[in-house]
Amino acid sequence: MLTQVSSSADGSALNVLFWIEMIHTRRAFDPHSIQLVIFDLDGTLIDSRLDLVHSVNAALRHIGRPALPDDLIASYVGDGAPILIQRALGGEDVEEALIRKGLEYFLSYYREHKLDHTTVYPGIAEALTAIQNSSNGTPRAMAVLSNKPVIPSRAIVEALGLGKFFSQIYGGNSFASKKPDPEGALKLLHEAGVRPEQAAMVGDSHVDVQTGQNAGLWTIGVTYGFATHTFEEYPPDILVDHPHEIAALFAGVGSRA
Repeated sequence: MLTQVSSSADGSALNVLFWIEMIHTRRAFDPHSIQLVIFDLDGTLIDSRLDLVHSVNAALRHIGRPALPDDLIASYVGDGAPILIQRALGGEDVEEALIRKGLEYFLSYYREHKLDHTTVYPGIAEALTAIQNSSNGTPRAMAVLSNKPVIPSRAIVEALGLGKFFSQIYGGNSFASKKPDPEGALKLLHEAGVRPEQAAMVGDSHVDVQTGQNAGLWTIGVTYGFATHTFEEYPPDILVDHPHEIAALFAGVGSRA
């Protein structure tokens, strides 16, 4: 279904065309009540798959391990760099010293190669503009909460031209705990001065759904990311197939149970 959404931030009209494939609704909310939208980064705003895969395999080669398939490494993303390396090395039984060695090399390599192939998903910039400007005349606050370390998170967001959309960007080492612990989400609620029921968490995995639930937020899952298979066990309130549908959702169009 082709839908035209009009929104206004300062009296000037913003018209965006959305192709609504399907917005699956388990638990509906009033989009105009949402004053803060918190986004995951990898697999939600940016396609960082190749740079993460290459960096993990570089770390594996460095410590004498064979490279892993791209899809397998991508399925490990979401819980932060230490867990990513631990999974790539075989899981919980791996020696901590080996994990530290792999993690150190991974972070060093990724620091230099984080933008080799990473891009913004098509439609994200337009969607963010529409989401920001579809809140009854008052710009809607938006933030990033990632389990990626904060320095590369902020560097990537700025380098790809998304920094103007977000009031804050937090990473996996910004707090004592990572997602799905609600610490980061609760901090963003406090900074924005909004109640949990006035905020939504958008992400591509169960980690984001659990984070939102633990903080009392509405949850939106995107099916174009890295770990969408995890939604089977942890279904979000709303499930969308395309960035444009997130914007359409906040404009109040295109939902279907």
